[in-house]
Amino acid sequence: MSFTELRKKIFNGKNPKFVYYAEAYAKLHLPRFVLRPRVEDLDRELARRPDRDHIVDRVNYYCKASAYPGTSHQQWLAQSTELCRQPLTHQKVYYLDSMWLARFFDPHLRWHLEEGDVDYVPQVPSIVKSRPIAGDNSRSTILKLDLVRHFIFVNDHTAWRDKQDRVVFRGKVSGKAPRIAFLQRWAQSPRVDAGSVDREQSQYSRPKLTLRDHLRFRYIMAIEGNDVASNLKWVMSSNSIAVMPRPTCETWFMEGRLKPDYHYIEVKPDFSDLEQRLDYYSSHPDQAQAIIAHAHEWVAQFRNARRERLIALLVLRKYFDAVAQL
Repeated sequence: MSFTELRKKIFNGKNPKFVYYAEAYAKLHLPRFVLRPRVEDLDRELARRPDRDHIVDRVNYYCKASAYPGTSHQQWLAQSTELCRQPLTHQKVYYLDSMWLARFFDPHLRWHLEEGDVDYVPQVPSIVKSRPIAGDNSRSTILKLDLVRHFIFVNDHTAWRDKQDRVVFRGKVSGKAPRIAFLQRWAQSPRVDAGSVDREQSQYSRPKLTLRDHLRFRYIMAIEGNDVASNLKWVMSSNSIAVMPRPTCETWFMEGRLKPDYHYIEVKPDFSDLEQRLDYYSSHPDQAQAIIAHAHEWVAQFRNARRERLIALLVLRKYFDAVAQL
């Protein structure tokens, strides 16, 4: 077995966690005097960038409010924390990914960090990884969190036309109603390779597949779990097509702005039209290729590391400016 094959087997095509943790802890130990001047220079850096409008648009999307008149000062003090007193979160990735950015700012500023898969709007203005798309979600400010699991992109060298004309799904399904509904309807179909990878064995249990294994298929299901479908990002960077109902939650990937049948193939929430939708695009390969091209264009905006950091810092600054009025 070659080193490349061994690496794929061990990491399943995903980000090696020991590399992530080594980098994350190293960044947390950078001296603050190195970081603070960059915050002071944010406006000058923004002004000289040719993509300024794109950056401002995304900042305002992630942090929608400039003030929070519905939150009382007492409520804010009771639930918020000074940055320098932020405790380690239950899932360390939320602390590591958010505090790396927070350390650019005054440690006595206050925030509320809501960790985990958030499919609701918190009571006070909060930093979140995910939020519901519908309704007033302005109290939820999105940061790029849980990077090790959510932001994975692939280099797919197999053309769509050369892949199996089937759809694949693997994922944890316990407690996740949409995924259970999908398996109940389609797990036995010859057009579908689908299964649960939960530890508890069931009639739907199937062996795990690596990311590369998934890429043998023209279509890959991206079904929401606790919040978003975490595989959507790498699927849209591939030469396969994401298939899913319209999303209900969003992250830094701005799932709420994705266009059905433009960035992905939309199916009904009960998945009843799945086979019909696959048949249509398999018989219209030019339209399938257009979706792949549009998906790649969408993914490209998240690949510039320097711009991503600038946007994140501007989002946090806007959040701190807004909550300072409480």
